[in-house]
Amino acid sequence: MVRDIEPRLLRAFAAVAAELHFTRAAARLYIAQQALSRDVRRLERELGAELFIRTTRQVTLTAEGERLLPYARRVLAAHEELAAAFADAHRPLLVDLNTEGMVSGRVLARAREIDPGCELMARFESGLTGAAADIAAGRLDVSFGRFAGLEPGVRAGLDHQLVRFEPLAVILPEDHPLAARDRVPLAALAGEAVYAGAGNPRTPEWTDLARRLFEGRGIALAPPAPMAVGAEEFRRVMAKHRRPVLAVVDFPAMPGTVLRPLTDPVPLSALSLVWRRGMRHPGLDALRAAVRELAAEDGWLERGPGQWLAEGELGAGVG
Repeated sequence: MVRDIEPRLLRAFAAVAAELHFTRAAARLYIAQQALSRDVRRLERELGAELFIRTTRQVTLTAEGERLLPYARRVLAAHEELAAAFADAHRPLLVDLNTEGMVSGRVLARAREIDPGCELMARFESGLTGAAADIAAGRLDVSFGRFAGLEPGVRAGLDHQLVRFEPLAVILPEDHPLAARDRVPLAALAGEAVYAGAGNPRTPEWTDLARRLFEGRGIALAPPAPMAVGAEEFRRVMAKHRRPVLAVVDFPAMPGTVLRPLTDPVPLSALSLVWRRGMRHPGLDALRAAVRELAAEDGWLERGPGQWLAEGELGAGVG
């Protein structure tokens, strides 16, 4: 029975199998040729099989060597993945908070308190769909957003933790007829064209939520508009187009506008913490602990009557 084969022996075998030359394989591994030959012979003894046919002119794999090769490659890949996961434990964790002044910022602040020795770096780029592409490419570690709004193929490579059922709101020009109200019933938006990121390739999950909410209520999705970055640009675009903007109740104040919660019913967005499946990092552990603490303290996951959640939201894996 084969037991406890050292990765070093499999690495020696895989190098010779790739080069079919002991001298080149030794150079590839930065070890002496004698040490490489010794490791290959030891592996053959442990397996009870001859792996190479060696002549003075060439080296070829035996049938047993051919059979071992895919197994060896999979074991070495898993070993490298394991080593990388723990090597990354001391690197900074890059967290996309989407927008300053939101719930995600509170989660980050609490996580820094939980693990002050861990470096958690923030960036601010709106849109979970765009962030998910960056996570998949290794350019980002963690983001926040509506997980159920991602494409199923994208969700398959990610893990998530529900943070909050966020009540939705609408941003209005301060002289809009609805701005005088403390709260805006959804019915009062009938006939309006409300901007919800249409045309922004980084935020289709948000546009999808708006489409579901507006359907059957006489509310139109506003057409694509220039993406405003920063408070002054937001003010300029709002003054020019004068369309209501769908947001969440914690959206930071913008000049020349008012933010009003939506009611009758109170629409909710399921906000999740999202990361690459299989990722291990103490910073992620701190973020997840922060979510649990804040959700318990502030009732972020409590739901009541008179609220609206998109159909299938929880069934898509939000929980």
